[in-house]
Amino acid sequence: MDKQELLERVKADGVKFVSLQFTDILGTIKNVTIPAGRLEEIMEKGVWFDGSSIEGFARIYESDMVLMPDVNTYRLLPWEPQTRKVARIICDVHRPDGEPFEGDPRHILKRAIGAAMDRGYLYNTGPELEFFLFKMDAEPHIRPVPHDVGSYFDFSPRDLASQVRGDITLALESVGMEVEMEHHEVATGQHEIDIRYADALTSADNVMTLRYTVKAVSQTFGLYATFMPKPIFGINGSGMHTHQSLYNTSDGENAFFDPSDKYKLSRTAYAFMAGQIEHARALAAIVAPTVNSYKRLTPGYEAPVYVCWGQINRSALIRIPRYSPGREQSTRLELRCPDPGCNPYLAFAAMLWAGLDGIERELEPPPPVEENVYDFDDARLRELDIATLPGTLKEAIDELEKDEVLQQALGEHAYQAFVRAKKAEWDEYRIQVTDWEINRYLETL
Repeated sequence: MDKQELLERVKADGVKFVSLQFTDILGTIKNVTIPAGRLEEIMEKGVWFDGSSIEGFARIYESDMVLMPDVNTYRLLPWEPQTRKVARIICDVHRPDGEPFEGDPRHILKRAIGAAMDRGYLYNTGPELEFFLFKMDAEPHIRPVPHDVGSYFDFSPRDLASQVRGDITLALESVGMEVEMEHHEVATGQHEIDIRYADALTSADNVMTLRYTVKAVSQTFGLYATFMPKPIFGINGSGMHTHQSLYNTSDGENAFFDPSDKYKLSRTAYAFMAGQIEHARALAAIVAPTVNSYKRLTPGYEAPVYVCWGQINRSALIRIPRYSPGREQSTRLELRCPDPGCNPYLAFAAMLWAGLDGIERELEPPPPVEENVYDFDDARLRELDIATLPGTLKEAIDELEKDEVLQQALGEHAYQAFVRAKKAEWDEYRIQVTDWEINRYLETL
């Protein structure tokens, strides 16, 4: 749409308010709401806001920021009442001089996409988001009490979860998203929604839209949705496995496909994969960015702890989906370590830069591993030279501080803000006294 088409659409839709959305460095959606009548003015001039109050944005003496709406992200929010219709528009963050703000996560991803385009590639991603649905307590906080007893791909026509997922799918389709599949996941109360493959910017926008849509629809059923990676001890956590591929801008063909290769992968695909494997331990800080992320990334719960790749091996960091004749354009790599609590703009940018580094340096991945790596002992892991992902957020941040490629992927401003926020998160966690410690030590020491 151009600006005039958007204004006509807003009028035809009967929109009363417009939610101007953007994302902070941690992946939290921020919002400025305006009356629909102000939209024409704001599309020309933007809307000012105080960046010093937003995590990872600006210091107080350089706080002025401007939101510039991306008109192509206009969508009606279907759960809002008809009497006060609300639409959303995703915004880019600019400085007062009109230049893109280097700490805006959306700009960081655009910069990475531009780097790929300069090299002749279009980067596409297809994320699969897992989440839990919990009952609300009568108390003003959430207890992790799953509301259903289903398991992987279970079907029960009277299961409330099926109704909720169905309504979520309809809501997502009404805001212009294509849902590939929705189903019950392995753990009790756990579910998955897969977003249709798209260019990385559209895909990251869709992740943010999906997260708040799932929460909004769930609340209408008296349920609480969480994308926390590991809300319950002892069962599987939630991941955001992300399928990814490069397409040639010259001819539109999949740059990852080679019919002569055993896995149908091109040299470009192998080099891209090798780059992600080389940067995997530092990449973890960005794609699994919370203290809780590393409660998920432990052996035994189908989480990818080991830095290796394979086709039938779901314990590997990167999986190669099987080739089907006639589906050459679907050749892709599935990175399995991201979780749904990450900032998708930063995650996709870092994943892309890691892969491009592998292509530029013509890296070779290690041999594939088609055995269950969870069964390997330390000696076998050393024999095959299989590294493991960091065990804590602190360890991941330490790795990121040694990785110049991923630091450049974020840019100096965002990198410093991200590391500062994550070190503060780790320190806050580190000094807590938990229930486990009380139960373990209070009476025995």
